[in-house]
Amino acid sequence: MTAAPKSTAARLDLALAALAPTAFAAAQPASAPPAYVPPPETARLLDGPDLASAQRYCLACHSADYLTTQPRGMPPAFWEAEVAKMRTAYGATIPDDQVKPIVNYLTTAYGPPARR
Repeated sequence: MTAAPKSTAARLDLALAALAPTAFAAAQPASAPPAYVPPPETARLLDGPDLASAQRYCLACHSADYLTTQPRGMPPAFWEAEVAKMRTAYGATIPDDQVKPIVNYLTTAYGPPARR
């Protein structure tokens, strides 16, 4: 076991030595975050009414591949809840006047099959 230094100067030296790595790290400029280049799209959104709204607002945050893997055949209430979740929980910047067109697109393109 090592004995603690007795002098004030020795204790100060130990304290400064312990702080030196922290002080050095704080003095360094922050490096830029690594650049992220997403992989190329492997899917595309299905055609449907209001496709442009879905492309503009949905694809701003995630890939078409993600959207195409969502459950098929869901009713409008499901898609309304999904769009609301994207806005409130994830901060999607979907304007109020674009909610209905996006829900219309998702319901038409990915919702229940049309009755014949």
